[in-house]
Amino acid sequence: ATRKYLVQVAEGREAAPEEGGAPSAGPVYRCAAGAGGASPPAVPGLESCWDIFRLSVEKYPGNPMMGRREIMDGKAGKYTWVTYKEVYDTVIKVGASIRSCGINKGGRCGIYGGNSPEWVVSMQACNAHGIYCVPLYDTLGAGAIEFILCHAEVEIAFVEEKKIGEVLKTLPNATKFLKTIVSFGKVSPDQKEKVEQNGLSIYSWSEFVLKGDGAEEKYELPPKEKADICTIMYTSGTTGDPKGVLISNKSIITIVSAVDEFLRNSNEQIREDDVYISYLPLAHIFDRVIEEVFIHHGASIGFWRGDVKLLVEDIGELKPTIFCAVPRVLDRIYGGTSR
Repeated sequence: ATRKYLVQVAEGREAAPEEGGAPSAGPVYRCAAGAGGASPPAVPGLESCWDIFRLSVEKYPGNPMMGRREIMDGKAGKYTWVTYKEVYDTVIKVGASIRSCGINKGGRCGIYGGNSPEWVVSMQACNAHGIYCVPLYDTLGAGAIEFILCHAEVEIAFVEEKKIGEVLKTLPNATKFLKTIVSFGKVSPDQKEKVEQNGLSIYSWSEFVLKGDGAEEKYELPPKEKADICTIMYTSGTTGDPKGVLISNKSIITIVSAVDEFLRNSNEQIREDDVYISYLPLAHIFDRVIEEVFIHHGASIGFWRGDVKLLVEDIGELKPTIFCAVPRVLDRIYGGTSR
């Protein structure tokens, strides 16, 4: 049988100049997977991105959520995992630490670095407290980091250890709003000195997690609604400065539901024993939403080492059951396997 991808939900119309000059219009089509509906069916209990994670922690507390390869003597070993409950406990501590810095619901938090467990923990801590997550990525250009920090009025930035130097270059200009920097790893004495000279605070990852330990009950999680902004993602800025796109909780949870609906109509589904490799940038909406889908189902996310030359090796060790890609990556993988 021929598969239908579109269904017609409205007839076309002829131009009606006598009714105010309404132009002609063709028929209206929608995706067949949604039975012609304007949006996929709502998922019970999902009002915000925080609910996606929170409900999965309740349902799958012992499931492995995030994994990375252990590096021993310079060599990558097997993936080691943390469970949904373990991630949740860290998220609550990091959220309390953010709040202790004076940042509340509606505040702006930058995240700058390659995909990692710390990236996701920082994002979930923002989700927990209704703080806008603002991803940063250096492919936007040298001046884009400073522009976004100032334009989005970022108050706290989580930064991959090797990228702290790029953030320091934005000082003192970014200090109008930026008050706290958190490294995903360690902080050198020189970095600490420069940051403090500009009136900011800087923490290593372990210091910041410890800062919120014991303060979790002091900061209640605020109510969150579908219409609330969840993240601000910036465009490439090819026609000028990068543009900030405001993305609501509703937008993301609707896409999560749409992916489920599409898979259902293809006789597929994501299960809790599925494994996904995280390598496409979390700073882009595509991978962000895909990872939300996997979290929604209590599945596992393994992170690559950040080097496309090692991606095939990471895939071989992780053995993901689902692989999302863009054409350029597939070309590189094909080139590597055909040599």
